[in-house]
Amino acid sequence: MNGVVGDQVAVTAGLTLPFSSGAVEGQVNRIKMLKRQMFGRASLDLLRKRVLLAG
Repeated sequence: MNGVVGDQVAVTAGLTLPFSSGAVEGQVNRIKMLKRQMFGRASLDLLRKRVLLAG
């Protein structure tokens, strides 16, 4: 089974429970965007500063 049918329990829980990971996913997306922008340009220290200051 593939797709939604294979994960029916997870889909049902996601649609019925009041919990959301939206805020966490947004932060992860922001950090990934910054990593893509900084790729090959600077050190880990500069990337760390940019992540902390951009938030």
